[in-house]
Amino acid sequence: MDKNYCAKTEGEGFKFKHETLLNYALNRWGLNKAYSVGALAELIRDCAPQDYLEWEEYYFAKARQKKKNGLKITREYITSLGQTLYIKLSEVVQSELASITEEECIDYAYNLVLRRTYDGYRTEIETIYGQLEGAIGLNIEPAPDNWDRAYSVDFFIQVGERYIGIQIKPIESGQALNQYQWIEMHKVNHQKFEEKFGGKVFFVYSTKVGGKKRIFNVEVIDQIKTEIERLR
Repeated sequence: MDKNYCAKTEGEGFKFKHETLLNYALNRWGLNKAYSVGALAELIRDCAPQDYLEWEEYYFAKARQKKKNGLKITREYITSLGQTLYIKLSEVVQSELASITEEECIDYAYNLVLRRTYDGYRTEIETIYGQLEGAIGLNIEPAPDNWDRAYSVDFFIQVGERYIGIQIKPIESGQALNQYQWIEMHKVNHQKFEEKFGGKVFFVYSTKVGGKKRIFNVEVIDQIKTEIERLR
């Protein structure tokens, strides 16, 4: 293939001049999905080709669209995919590009940089540790990896030179909460944490309400606040 819109790369592939646009349209309309071109990964594993020509021959002999009554893949079919890709780019995408205004691009830039960053921040603080951090008014930090193994602690709160441990446990909606089971399971590790760092370890149970994570045992907030005051 000696054409001005592509260049040879290592192996059998080519790098296309407009590859970003071509990939965009290919993915947008699913022209590279299994229902269009067959299960490529599965096919090439079954073929286990020694060279490219072996793979090409096998593909056109075995490949079918992966859907009910899927068509057998032929060279003519691949050509038709390329023709569809051209129509989508030259008519649909080109029309969309022509309709984009400078104002829309400016608004999009503000939206991406500011509004979506803010939305991501809100999502983060709405997690369990974020809710807890907001309730107690102190930073809650992820515990070092070795603390999880040695002390069964996920997060910690620093109070002066001492630490409070937090372990978060998710529970399914409607599931019975067996606090005794969890306390006994981690009792030794939590005692070691208190002896070394001075503060207690608290279980925070999380559940989903309306698709959002919420603290199930809200009384733990006051218990943690009491411990903070004790350590100050």
